[in-house]
Amino acid sequence: MNVSVVVPVYNGANTLDLLVERLQAVLPMVAERYELVLVNDDSPDKSWDVIQRLSRTYPWVRGIALMRNAGQHNATLCGIREARYEVIVTMDDDLQNPPEEMARLLAKMDEGFDVVYGVPRKREQAWWKGLLAALVKRSISSIMGMRTVRDIGAFRAFRASLRKAFAHYDGPDVLVDVLLSWGTNRFASVQVDEAPREAGRSNYSFWKLIKVSLLVLTSYTTIPLRLASIIGFLFTIFGFFVLVYVLAIYFTDWSIPGFPFLASTISIFSGVQLFALGIIGEYLARVFERTGGRRSYTVSQTTDDE
Repeated sequence: MNVSVVVPVYNGANTLDLLVERLQAVLPMVAERYELVLVNDDSPDKSWDVIQRLSRTYPWVRGIALMRNAGQHNATLCGIREARYEVIVTMDDDLQNPPEEMARLLAKMDEGFDVVYGVPRKREQAWWKGLLAALVKRSISSIMGMRTVRDIGAFRAFRASLRKAFAHYDGPDVLVDVLLSWGTNRFASVQVDEAPREAGRSNYSFWKLIKVSLLVLTSYTTIPLRLASIIGFLFTIFGFFVLVYVLAIYFTDWSIPGFPFLASTISIFSGVQLFALGIIGEYLARVFERTGGRRSYTVSQTTDDE
């Protein structure tokens, strides 16, 4: 088996040396030939300098620098497309995904699966962040149509042949997991240990997780549009019964409730309309971004050019 390890790098200058050192001990045990592709996502620290030094020291280490910050999934997609071998393993640069656990993923692939996720046995994070992250991952899993895997993450192994399914994808909004589902439905997961972060802190804030949620719901599925249609239909029926109620009161000379009733009805229907318009607006924003010519990423330089 030949393996390419792809790692998107952002503020990873303090962990890359240890990452390469541990991979050097692991990779010869699980692969005949191997490489490490480090994709610098326009990191503001000295990550690119470290990547250049490592590529000169280790022949199996390659570096790619992006012209601007494209995001974790976009940078990962770049590395996936540049990988040379038939099995690709992706992982984070902060060593929360122990390289020693890679053998578990590859062994599971030998059972006939195309994509295998390494799911942490236990996560050390704030409760709100864990809850929101779980909701995002469940949403992605549902969109992917995955019944065997309900938890996904950056630590994954898959066959490079799956790249054919998204070879021509070049939009700015990238979710690697959904792209992989375009090529297969043979997913699996194994439990792995997750180590504490060696340096720095997570780049996924509350608002960034919200942004990812909107990206999931409006870039790869039409469920929100259908939800808006269903809500609109239900409130149309509700409005009909309100009309019947008002007419019944009018023709029976009962007292008609005044401003509170009218204000409540207008508020409800206005809220539903704005909600539906907001969903449509999100879809229009995705269409605008994809037709504007913005690419998933732009490569600035590589260590192969040196």
